[in-house]
Amino acid sequence: MENGTASPTRSMGLRHAAGTERRSARYSLVDVHGFFMPPRSARHAVLSEVSPFGDDGDIRVVIETPRGSRSKYSYDPECDCMQLSTVLPEGMVFPYDFGFVPATLGGDGDPLDILVLMEASVIPGCVVRARLIGAIEAEQKKKGESWTRNDRLIAVATHAQTHDKAQKLSDLRPHLLDEIKEFFVTYNKLRDRKFRATHEASPQKARKLIDEGMKTFKKKRRKAA
Repeated sequence: MENGTASPTRSMGLRHAAGTERRSARYSLVDVHGFFMPPRSARHAVLSEVSPFGDDGDIRVVIETPRGSRSKYSYDPECDCMQLSTVLPEGMVFPYDFGFVPATLGGDGDPLDILVLMEASVIPGCVVRARLIGAIEAEQKKKGESWTRNDRLIAVATHAQTHDKAQKLSDLRPHLLDEIKEFFVTYNKLRDRKFRATHEASPQKARKLIDEGMKTFKKKRRKAA
């Protein structure tokens, strides 16, 4: 130091040290593979945590698998992305857009499943506004395990035209619910699981299932905080 001023070499060293310290702090949170994982406070809200209801009262649905798709996609909140879960056999496709209600948890520990009725499919990850018309209360089990609650909520997209008058399950065409139930029986059988529908629920009961799922989600998040 000369005349109270740091030498250029020392100044560069101090800046380098400060920069190294900032980078070290920035990358202090890493996963098991060494990839930087930013703190949740610095990340945008992931799809599984957005509010399940809009200001107009419509339910928000995150579509994972589109209608007519053989590929089954599932949402991974850790990377905030859709990943391929499985591929259905030739000739078997999802009958309607299938996804989940964000900020909820069901009896199986996953967000509540929901089928959305509309004329055209949408892409995976699309958020659709919809109207609840009921639910198929159901259970499923893996071989050697006990039955687990795994309901299927049913909703009509706000922009739907074919089912725009449907307010409850009985308003749907005959046999549609039976077809949906049979699809999930077959789908689970292919994955070495059993599925059985236990009851057809009203829109009011379906809303209660979502309210319960929201409480479970909030309770789990408080414990994790």
